[in-house]
Amino acid sequence: TRMSETALHPSVMWAQRPHLVFVTINVSDVDKPEIKVEKDCLYFKGTGGPDKKLYEAKLKLYAEIKEDTVKYAARPRCIEFALEKVAEGPYWPRLLENSTKQHWLKVDFSKWKDEDDSEAEGESGGDLEEMMRNMGGLGGMGGMGGMG
Repeated sequence: TRMSETALHPSVMWAQRPHLVFVTINVSDVDKPEIKVEKDCLYFKGTGGPDKKLYEAKLKLYAEIKEDTVKYAARPRCIEFALEKVAEGPYWPRLLENSTKQHWLKVDFSKWKDEDDSEAEGESGGDLEEMMRNMGGLGGMGGMGGMG
């Protein structure tokens, strides 16, 4: 997919768990976003924000994710993704394949948990599970039974 010259790059936030990566694209009120998720790439294009400008982002991911369990939710202020890592285990050192620092990418501290945090997820972990349940899959890719 060739990036269009006129599109703006949205600000992106991310967080992770041993088996999940959360990506938030901060564009509000996106009308019919175009979303494509591949095993190592997340593509977004949509018109939104107060000025109804075109935004586009192609994120080449650090490692592979499971394409068939992708969840996302278009919310009024942003679009949130929950991506399952193919290899559960060590945290990714970064979201993107490229190690160059991107000014539009930030860590989402509200969702972040450190790798060595114990599993005492009483107050913060539950809402993520809840969020996952409330997200839709990408265009009915098979029944999501057996996820919980």
